Amino acid sequence: MSEKVLSPRERSAAARARLLAAADELFYAEGVQSVGIDRVIEQAGVAKATLYSAFGSKNGLVRAYLQARHAATVERMTRELEARYDTPKERLVGAFEVQGLSFTEPGFRGCAFIGASVDAPPGGVVEQAAQDYRTWLHELFFGLAQQAGAKDAKSLAHQLVILYDGAGISAWLDRDPSAETAARTVAAAVVDAAIPD
Repeated sequence: MSEKVLSPRERSAAARARLLAAADELFYAEGVQSVGIDRVIEQAGVAKATLYSAFGSKNGLVRAYLQARHAATVERMTRELEARYDTPKERLVGAFEVQGLSFTEPGFRGCAFIGASVDAPPGGVVEQAAQDYRTWLHELFFGLAQQAGAKDAKSLAHQLVILYDGAGISAWLDRDPSAETAARTVAAAVVDAAIPD
């Protein structure tokens, strides 16, 4: 049985996917600023020209890495909230359980956007990608708070975002997945106070 011959477009897409997978692994584990493109290229098993053809530069690869992380987070959060919880009020608290799913994954190193932002220069691709992620996170909690009938949805969302950030940092730095349970307990109390039944 012969192996299928890939078209140039399919080879290009496969090389791009390998570059992105290598970047995801290395950038998340070691940091965007710490990992040079030569390591990503070597791990992906592609030529340097392939990186430039697919992403234009390291910045383009970093942007794609963070956009992929953002998309995966949005997809997981949306899917899990819809599958697990019936009401917006339940989903406000449930977001912490969904976040906690990542706390037990091998190699968990906290929020990719916080990690990437640590050494990133102001005004660059990391700052923009992090801002896009942060906007989504605030809108997630704000939208659910509004749907749940919170009188001050903006304030409730702000409180929950801070709690969400703290849970992720605690789970990472303390190597303690139970941060999810603690954050969910606090979130439930905050949500109940803001949205009485």
